[in-house]
Amino acid sequence: MAEIQRRPLSVRAGLFAVIVGIFWSGNSIAIKAGLDYAGPLRIGWMRFVAGGLVTLGWAFYTRADLRIYRKEITPLIALGLLFTVQLVFMNLGIKYTTAGHALSLNVTTSIWTALLAHFFIRGDRLEKARFLGILVAYGGIIVISLDGLRSGINRDILIGDGLSLISAFLLAARQIFAARLVEGIDPSKLLLVQFTMGTVFFVAMSAVFESEPWSWAWELGASLAYQGILIAGFGFIASLWLITHFFPSRLAALGLISPISGIILAWIILGEEPSSNLWAGAFLVMIGAGLAQRRSRSKKVEAPKPEAKPAAAN
Repeated sequence: MAEIQRRPLSVRAGLFAVIVGIFWSGNSIAIKAGLDYAGPLRIGWMRFVAGGLVTLGWAFYTRADLRIYRKEITPLIALGLLFTVQLVFMNLGIKYTTAGHALSLNVTTSIWTALLAHFFIRGDRLEKARFLGILVAYGGIIVISLDGLRSGINRDILIGDGLSLISAFLLAARQIFAARLVEGIDPSKLLLVQFTMGTVFFVAMSAVFESEPWSWAWELGASLAYQGILIAGFGFIASLWLITHFFPSRLAALGLISPISGIILAWIILGEEPSSNLWAGAFLVMIGAGLAQRRSRSKKVEAPKPEAKPAAAN
């Protein structure tokens, strides 16, 4: 694969990134709405199947090389396992907490990314301003968690918030790992491996742990269409395209609108009236995440070139 050349965001690309971010903000709401008709693990594998079909169509359209080479097996399996575990925590977290809480806490992914990048990405150091942003965002997390302590301890919300935080950390780890892999592996292949492994594991876990009956309804169909086709399909492909062509730090800053749009959508669609703690905590998380994405001027660090692949047979 040719060396990736990223550039600053253009106005059109920025608007596209904002639209994609708003779509992503509705994902937690779609999952929450579907949980009335099916368990979180069952919804998970249905979403993967839908997203996998969209990605497969895109791979054929772009003539992506989907062959798995021997040296790719181990990293692809590791990525698939990380993806599966992260989605388990995300779906279970949304089950126990509110959609607004889950979405606001998911924004901490950029915080975890800044911390992990300090150790695993060359030249991406954690300066004082970025560390201050992390502290501000953690303050927002504490404020959001206070909702679970009002009028006594609400164990479900506290458990859901904890699971959502773990999911955000695992998502950050997966993004850094995938960013390293995408230099030498086609993005469509990365997505299809994750969807395939996720489907296998979620089907097995659903068969073991979800014995309760489920019912098909148009609401469930709409939820799966949003999660699977719009997010797992279009959303993942669009995000990979953006991160391949533009600087990830600029994209992360635009993603900070997600908590506000998500809280408003959850209020309108699910009737989850936002508390003052949620609003205050969401703003603190956004401000902290924005500070954590700041970059000081530093020397350019050249990424190592990927190893050459064997020529494809005609």
